[in-house]
Amino acid sequence: MDQPVIKKDKILTSVVWNDFERVKRDGIMVAICKHCKKKLSGSSTSGTSHLRNHLNRCLRRFNKDISPQLLVVRERKRHRTVELEHYKFDQEHNQVAIPFDREHNHSHLKFDQEQSRLDLARMIILHNYPLSMVEHAGFKRFVENLQPLFNSMSSDSAKADCLQIYGKEKKKVSETLDKVPGRISLTVEIWTSSQGSRYLCLTAHYISVAWLLEKQVLNFVLVDPGIEHTLSESIMACIIDWDIDRKLFSIAFDSCPSNEDAVIQIRGRLTQNRLLISNGQLFHVCCAKHVLILLVQDAFDAIYEIIYKIRESIKYVTRSEAVQQKFNELLHLVQANSKNLSLDSLTQWVSTYSMLQAAVEMRSAFSQLQECDSGYTVTLSDTEWERAIDITRYLKTFVEVNKVLSSAHRLTSNHYFPEMSDIHLNLIEWAKSSSSISSVALKSKCKFDEYWNTCSLKLAIAAILDPRFKMKLVEYYYLQIYGDDTQEQINLVAYAFRDLYNEYSICSTLASLDQGLPCEAHNSGKVNGVFSSGKENDRLGGYDKFLHDTSDSSPMISELDKYLEEPVFPRNMDFDVLSWWKVNSPKFPTLSIMARDILGIPMSTTNVPVTSENGERVLDSDRSSLSPDILQALMCTHDWLQN
Repeated sequence: MDQPVIKKDKILTSVVWNDFERVKRDGIMVAICKHCKKKLSGSSTSGTSHLRNHLNRCLRRFNKDISPQLLVVRERKRHRTVELEHYKFDQEHNQVAIPFDREHNHSHLKFDQEQSRLDLARMIILHNYPLSMVEHAGFKRFVENLQPLFNSMSSDSAKADCLQIYGKEKKKVSETLDKVPGRISLTVEIWTSSQGSRYLCLTAHYISVAWLLEKQVLNFVLVDPGIEHTLSESIMACIIDWDIDRKLFSIAFDSCPSNEDAVIQIRGRLTQNRLLISNGQLFHVCCAKHVLILLVQDAFDAIYEIIYKIRESIKYVTRSEAVQQKFNELLHLVQANSKNLSLDSLTQWVSTYSMLQAAVEMRSAFSQLQECDSGYTVTLSDTEWERAIDITRYLKTFVEVNKVLSSAHRLTSNHYFPEMSDIHLNLIEWAKSSSSISSVALKSKCKFDEYWNTCSLKLAIAAILDPRFKMKLVEYYYLQIYGDDTQEQINLVAYAFRDLYNEYSICSTLASLDQGLPCEAHNSGKVNGVFSSGKENDRLGGYDKFLHDTSDSSPMISELDKYLEEPVFPRNMDFDVLSWWKVNSPKFPTLSIMARDILGIPMSTTNVPVTSENGERVLDSDRSSLSPDILQALMCTHDWLQN
């Protein structure tokens, strides 16, 4: 019978022997694992490394109940901190186990309940998870296995934590807005809940000290459609709450006509206190991408039945492998380009264009299918195919413009003038043509003219502040758009630009005087018409007057003229207009202040994808069920944490 060997001359000090029994069998020292009973060498010359390696792999040891191993729980001031001595986590089995070598693990792992709750709330906000997830059985089990000391919480507790984070983050955003060096522009978007409630989403756009285009969602508030002027009142309340009424430059809406009253009321209140630049002339902006959608929808409405037939044709071809194979053979026979034949998305108009483009290129194959497949009944006539081809060509410009306007998450305003001018030119050309879609172009041009009358001056001024374009781009497009009235329209832009510069120049001078800074008017050295060095009994005072009288009396070239007269900057794809102004702001100090405000104007509202067929932004059912206070906290803080 085996007898345990007790060494009296040497004590086994390594903690590894807590998990092994050392016995002597047939004259050989053996170490037997207390968990799985495996036998390993127990000789003193073998060391203990092989024993540690075994414990690291021993599954029986990892499956032990850990509850006796969780140590002391102490209450500390405001939150409970738990110290779990000497444990490690088994990822595969989602279990906590006592490590085999305690002599190398002296650190205490601490658990912070309050911090863990806040981390969970941030996760809910950042990833748009439902608040009720904290009460889900699967989530509770996962957390209990991962950290048994985490106290389960209710959705009300999660709501309170989210509101706490919202309050802290709102204070940070307020401090950021207070430090914005230039003016702030706003965008207004209307969201709809699944119950039909309307929400106002107000977003601030500005260029930071580092010359970066930034944005912050400020509010997401319920708007009562039954109260007159409720939209303008809600917007003004948000502006006052954030204390940014003195820093506003412009406001952009999704559409022009429907929000005209709100713009008039807001602009009236701000201009009454002389808070807007240029007396509010540049205040109202319409969303360029929304106008684009309206024009495209006119084209789709004109061929509604044709689009329906093309959709049904694609459904027929793709419904079975046999028909798909037959159609591919016909494509090869007629030598047509084989493109991805798929249905469009009702919320993405570009996908409808792609569907039309692919279908018209496969027209011959569809015609052949009509002759050899009696089951294919939803067919297009030759006239319908020709009309589909015309509309596809007509839409190409809109697709190219949309690609440019969607190329960046945040686009400075100087990019819009050439794109919207191209649309203007194409509408003029199509409206004059004898094509079947001239009536569509005429209808769309009426809508575009409303946009152009509201925004063309802002678009042109932004283009002038692009050193690659200046006045030359305005002259280039206006010559094509206005014909005989070109010079008059160019002069209107030039005068407005110079007046705006003069206003900024005066504001800059007054600001310098208020702050005691040197400026040209403040430091001229002329007092009551007499030139003086500022010292009494200056014997060379007459020299100053002589110098003034005999110097060249020609006016000094202004900063604006210097900018416009310099050659345009070479045009390239990697040009960054904000970086250019950052570098050249010492050379053009007043113009750079003006550029910071103008280039930060959002010519389109934020790039939030629409979620309904009619282009509206609709909240999901979970968000729609929330109270207005927590909904605003979640929507705003989600944006702030992402930034």
